[in-house]
Amino acid sequence: MQTLQTTSLRITDNQLWILDQQALPQEKNWLPAATTDQLVAHIHALRVRGAPLIGLSASLLLALQAEQGMSQQALHTSLATLRASRPTAVNLMNNLDRMKQALEGTDYINAMVREAQRLIEEDRQLCDNIAHAGTPLVNADSRILTHCNTGGLATAGSGTALGVISHAWQQGKVQHVWVGETRPLLQGGRLTAWELTEKGIPCQLITDSMAAALMAEGQVDAVWVGADRIAANGDVANKIGTYSLAVLAHYHRVPFYVAAPHTTIDRHCLSGKEIPIEQRAASEITGVSGSFGAVQWAPEGISVHNPAFDVTPAALISGWVLDTGCVTPQQVTEGFFRSAE
Repeated sequence: MQTLQTTSLRITDNQLWILDQQALPQEKNWLPAATTDQLVAHIHALRVRGAPLIGLSASLLLALQAEQGMSQQALHTSLATLRASRPTAVNLMNNLDRMKQALEGTDYINAMVREAQRLIEEDRQLCDNIAHAGTPLVNADSRILTHCNTGGLATAGSGTALGVISHAWQQGKVQHVWVGETRPLLQGGRLTAWELTEKGIPCQLITDSMAAALMAEGQVDAVWVGADRIAANGDVANKIGTYSLAVLAHYHRVPFYVAAPHTTIDRHCLSGKEIPIEQRAASEITGVSGSFGAVQWAPEGISVHNPAFDVTPAALISGWVLDTGCVTPQQVTEGFFRSAE
């Protein structure tokens, strides 16, 4: 496969490398993802994260495995293993459905390579389209609050919600960005803050519990988030804490927008109640670990509830910004996502 470079993925000498997002922003480490087990471990540890990027990384690895001579049967096994690695992010399933179709042809090696490359290029274009569709919704001198990380680290392009914010900033429409830390793994504090700083966009980091006070003080003009799955009724699964922000925004009459590619839509999932929610390790809440070592602040043996995502009901969402354009609550009520392909 030809050399490829995105913010978080790299192919050199027919080897897939991933940027370790757990080490950012202090270190930029590129780690090999040469086997299915290696990539699954990276995905589980959130060294690879972001719904679009997870799907793209799995597609690229399968294409490389095909080129390296893996049998069709073994490729099917690899695909099934990758598919099970993250149950909530539907982009992974959608991408792998396309890779599976390519795998079932006679010229499957070339077909899988072409499909993986096509998915990368499509994602870049999807990000650009989302940014252009969402920017008109950003008012002049906006103070925007965002959650988790939805930029180039999570996609092959400029990002989803963060792509809109960046494009609006380039047009002079963004005054300030509030960056929620995003517990428990701090993707906002570590990743979004880093991306915004790199772009020179004015931002301030806040703890997740500060959002309500900021809204009450009139310091938030809009909330922009991404999505890991959009159900047929418009409900959205996203990083835990998104639902809280939607409730706060609704109470304070602050617009709440979801930006995502059409590949995030799951028209077969009737509502958010049917979206599987991944439970993550207790250690993410009981303490912290990093290059400095490990610290535990909770009592030994404490029972932990640690869902990775929550579901925001469609009734709390002001608009869904897709690569195909903006979707209104009225359109959702009329069945827009039920008929989406």
